[in-house]
Amino acid sequence: MAEENLNIPSEENPEVFLGLRLRKPSDSAAGIPGVTQALKHILKEAGPARGFKALLNLNQKTGFDCSSCAWPDPDDDRNGVAEYCENGAKAIADEATTKKIGAKFFSENSIFQLANQSDYEIGKHGRIAEPLFLRKGSSHYESVSWEFAFDRIAKELNSLASPDEAMFYTSGRTSNEAAFLYQLFVREFGTNNLPDCSNMCHESSGVALSESLGIGKGSVTLEDFYQAEVIMILGQNPGTNHPRMLTALQKAKAKGATIISVNPMPETGLMAFSNPQQIGGLLGHETKLTDIFLQIKLNGDMALLQALELMMIRDDHCKPGLVLDRDFIASSTSGFDQFEKHILSNDLEQLIASTGLKYQDVEEAYFAIRDKKKIIVCWAMGITQHKQAVDTIKEIANFLLLKGSIGKPGAGTCPVRGHSNVQGDRTMGIYEKPSVGFLDSIRDNFGFEPPRNHGFDVVESIRAMHSGKGKVLFAMGGNFLSATPDTGFTAEALRNCSLTVHVSTKLNRSHLVHGEEAFILPCLARSDKDVQQDEIQFITCENSMGVVQMSKGMLKPISDKLLSEPVIVCLLAKAVLGNRSKVNWDQYMLHYDAIRADIERTIPGFEDFNHRVRNPGGFYLPNCNREGKFDTASGKGIFNIAVPNVPALEKDELMMMTIRSHDQFNTTIYGNDDRYRGIFNERRVIFMNENDMKRLYLRIGDVVDITNNFGGVCRIARKFVVVAYSIAEGCAATYFPETNVLVPIDSVAEKSNTPTSKLVVIKVIKHQGKEAV
Repeated sequence: MAEENLNIPSEENPEVFLGLRLRKPSDSAAGIPGVTQALKHILKEAGPARGFKALLNLNQKTGFDCSSCAWPDPDDDRNGVAEYCENGAKAIADEATTKKIGAKFFSENSIFQLANQSDYEIGKHGRIAEPLFLRKGSSHYESVSWEFAFDRIAKELNSLASPDEAMFYTSGRTSNEAAFLYQLFVREFGTNNLPDCSNMCHESSGVALSESLGIGKGSVTLEDFYQAEVIMILGQNPGTNHPRMLTALQKAKAKGATIISVNPMPETGLMAFSNPQQIGGLLGHETKLTDIFLQIKLNGDMALLQALELMMIRDDHCKPGLVLDRDFIASSTSGFDQFEKHILSNDLEQLIASTGLKYQDVEEAYFAIRDKKKIIVCWAMGITQHKQAVDTIKEIANFLLLKGSIGKPGAGTCPVRGHSNVQGDRTMGIYEKPSVGFLDSIRDNFGFEPPRNHGFDVVESIRAMHSGKGKVLFAMGGNFLSATPDTGFTAEALRNCSLTVHVSTKLNRSHLVHGEEAFILPCLARSDKDVQQDEIQFITCENSMGVVQMSKGMLKPISDKLLSEPVIVCLLAKAVLGNRSKVNWDQYMLHYDAIRADIERTIPGFEDFNHRVRNPGGFYLPNCNREGKFDTASGKGIFNIAVPNVPALEKDELMMMTIRSHDQFNTTIYGNDDRYRGIFNERRVIFMNENDMKRLYLRIGDVVDITNNFGGVCRIARKFVVVAYSIAEGCAATYFPETNVLVPIDSVAEKSNTPTSKLVVIKVIKHQGKEAV
C-alpha cells in the first residue's frame, strides 16, 4: 500500500491523539538525527567526561564490547572515533549513568509504588548500588551484605528436595567467563535447568541449522558481505535492532550487491541509510539500500522461498546447471530427489497467494537471484518466532543448497543475533540439552559427574514454576518477566516461587513481581572497570559471526559494593557447594586467565585461548560450513521437506507481531518515541493496514483493546491507540513487552519451543472506558 494513501501527518503539522504525536515516518536511518539522539542520551545520563570516555572505547580492540546487539566489529577497518551506532550509544548511556539507587531509595519506594510505574520510568532510576533483599511479607527491599545474600540463597538451594526444583536463567549480556562458571556451578549443583534468552529468539535457528547443515551458527563473515551478489534480508529490522549492519549493507551495495528485503513493514533502516561517519551522510545524502522490497504477510516466508525454489527448478530443467549448482547438489547434499519432487508438486499461484504478494513482485526477486551463486540470506526474529520457524529456516538452507551458496566467498547463512553474547553463552554450555561430548568433557576435566537428563528451557521453566515444581529462579541478568510470553501466567509462576534472585545492573519489572523472598544482586556492567587483586581484568564475548574478542571496562564503578558476574558465581558456588565441590573456585577470582585456561581444555576451538584473545580483534571459532563441510550424520547438507501452514482466520481476526521501537533494546526502554515510524510520546499503539481499519470500522486515534483467545484462554491488552501504517493486509504490529500478555504460553515453534511472538491471532475492539490512555 502506498504511503501517500495513509493520511500520514506532515513534520510541520503532527497529529496528536491522547498524548500520542504522529509524524511522517523517517525516509532514512541514522544521519544527523541519530548523532543528535546519541549525544543527548550520553550527556544526560553520564555527563561529557564519563560519557565520551565510554564512547571512545566502545567496540575498540582495546576497549569494551557493546552490551546491545551482536553485530560483529570490522576485522581491520574500525573507526577510531565512533565504532558504534545510535542505539549502542543509548545502551552505554543507560549503564554509564551517574544516577544510583540503594537503601534510602527503597525505603522510600514500596514494591507497589514502583510496580505502578512504566517500564521506562522503572529503568531510569539509576544503577543499583548495593545488594537488596525482600523479606517474606515485606513491602520494601532492604540493603544487606553480600555474605548474608549468599548464605540465604545457599540455604534455600540446599533445602530443595531436588536440584531440578531450581531454574538458572541467563541473559545474553553475560560474558563467556561468567557463563562458563555459571553452567559449571549449576551442573555440579546437579541440574541442567539452564533456560536462556536464546530459547526466546534464535533457538529455532540453532535447531534448524544444526539438523540441516551441521552447525547451529551462521557461516558468513563481514568480508562475505562485500563479495556477495545478492543479500536477502528476511524478518529483520537492522536500522533499529542491528544498526551497524547498515554500514556493511552500504559497502555491499557499493560493490554491486542486490539487496532484497522481505518484511511486513517497510522499515526505515531497510530502505535507506545516511551514514553519519561520512561527510555525505552528515549532509543528508542517503544510500538506497533495498532494491526489491517484498511486503509479505506474516508467516508467508516459507511459501515465498518455495515459490522461488519452484521457479528455479523449473527453469533449470530447461537449462540444466545454469540455475542450480548441480555439481554441488550431487557432491555435498542428500535428499535432493525427494525434495525436488515435493517442490514440483506445489502450485505456484497458491504459494504466492499465501505470501500476500503479487506474482510480478516475486518474479522480480527471482530474476535477481536466478543466475547468481554468491547469495547471503540474513534473518532475525521475524523468522524465528513462528509455529513453523524451524522448517522455515530449513527452507532457507534448502534455498542456499540449491544454489551451492554455502562454503564459498560471498555466500552463506546469517542469523543475526540480538544480544551481544547470546551466541557465546551457548558455546560456553548455557543449554538445557547439552551434548554427551560436552558433559563428558566436564566430567573428565573437573572430576564430577554432571547430570545427564535434559533440563528445562524458558517455557518449560515457567510451567514448572507455575505448577509448583520449580521453587527457585536465579537469573543471571535480563528482565525475565518482561522478556517472556503470557505475562499474566508468567507473573503467577514467579509468585509461586519461594525465592527469586536477579543479578542486575538496574531496576526492572522482574524485581517487582517476585517470589516469597527476593534478592537483587548488583553487578558490574561491561563499561565498568573490573579490578581483581589490583589488576584490571577483561572478559570475552562471541559475536554473530563467531569471533571471540576481549572486552575491558574502563569506567569507575558507581559503587564499591558491586561485584563482577564471575566473582558472584564463584562466591555463590562456594556458599552452596562448600567442601563437596571438586572445583577450585578461588583461583578464578584471582585472575580470569584461570577461567579461560579451563575453557580451553573443556571446549573445542579455544586452543591457546589466553594468547589468541589478546591479539587485536580476537579470533574466529571453527565453522564447518565456512569450510564447505557439514557436520551431519551423512557429512552432507540435508534437504528438508515441509508444507507451509496458512492460519485460518475469522473475518474479524488479524495476525499480530510484536516489535521493538527505535527507543528500546530488548526490554530496556530508553524513551517513548519511535521516530523511524513517526511515533512520539506513546508506546501503547497498534499499527494497522488502512483496509483492515475500514473493515473493522476503526479510525486513526481510536482507543482499542486487543484480545487473544488461544486455547480457550482470554488474554487482553487494554487501551492501545490505532495508527494507520504501511503493513501487509491482515497483519498488525505492537511493541513488546506491552503486548507480551497476548503471546500464549502454549503457542510455540515446533522443535525449538520458542514462543510465537511474531504470529499472535488477535481481535481489535474499541475500548469502552472513558479514561484517557
